[in-house]
Amino acid sequence: MTINNQIIMNEAKDYLGITFGLILYSFGFTFFLMPYEIVTGGVAGIAAIVYYATSFPNSYTYFLVNAALLVIGLKILGWKFLIKTIYAILMLTFLLWLMKFFAPVDEQGNMVKILGEGQNFMSLIIGCMMTGTSLGLVFLYNGSTGGTDIIAASVNKYHNMSLGTILIFVDFVIIGSCMFIPQFGTVLQRTYMVVFGFCTMVIENFMLDYIYGRQRSSVQFMIFSKKWQEIANAIGTQMEHGVTILDGHGWYTGKQSKVLCILARKNESTTIFRLIKMIDPQAFVSQSAVIGVFGEGFDSIKVNVKKKEKNLPKT
Repeated sequence: MTINNQIIMNEAKDYLGITFGLILYSFGFTFFLMPYEIVTGGVAGIAAIVYYATSFPNSYTYFLVNAALLVIGLKILGWKFLIKTIYAILMLTFLLWLMKFFAPVDEQGNMVKILGEGQNFMSLIIGCMMTGTSLGLVFLYNGSTGGTDIIAASVNKYHNMSLGTILIFVDFVIIGSCMFIPQFGTVLQRTYMVVFGFCTMVIENFMLDYIYGRQRSSVQFMIFSKKWQEIANAIGTQMEHGVTILDGHGWYTGKQSKVLCILARKNESTTIFRLIKMIDPQAFVSQSAVIGVFGEGFDSIKVNVKKKEKNLPKT
């Protein structure tokens, strides 16, 4: 497979993954959260609050707020990130609108609580596990559902804060706003709604960090093979991945050898193993997990350096 074909396949894989995540999000949000009037964070939460208070379609609010945030995020995140974000916004707007036609309603036109009356918290858990997992999938495939995700991605680009932590701060403000909307009933009812909203925030962001962080973890490969040159060329050209070649010396054989050292994302492991097996099925390979990898091609070092530290003499 040529490099261009590999790029096309990777892009197609990203869009398929994003689409699946969006379908899961719209299903969980429409069937499990909206019938119980459960508030969530993010732009979807803003849209839900507007819908509960005014009956204005949540898909319209979602689109309008995201359009404004896209303009803000364009300069920080760049076109490559935002093209997929625009796709996700348009697709999720459509899916939220579409799911309304499949959601069951009663004779008065109200959405049916599919788990039954009094099952608010169970519906919250199921719905937020779906929406949180879907957000993790969308981020994992280099996309975003827009809105507060754009804010989170922008902050994460420059500061070493997890996506879930950033979203918690933003969602706290969105959910807390329910306390100041009289249409939601008495103070006790509004407090009840806010508490449930905070529960959605915790569950959703936990699932986001779990799915996103688990798959973005890094691994280290040590490859011992007589065909080290062919393996290095394949990984370097087909995956556009850096390879470090170390000098080795066999204790038993007494022969000089080359050892390939590769730091990669965990989700790249299958591709690396496949290339190794195609070239040298007898290769000896060691794979180990690493806590973090920082530098070109991986995460940037996100710490603030004080001015007085910058002026320290270099040794």
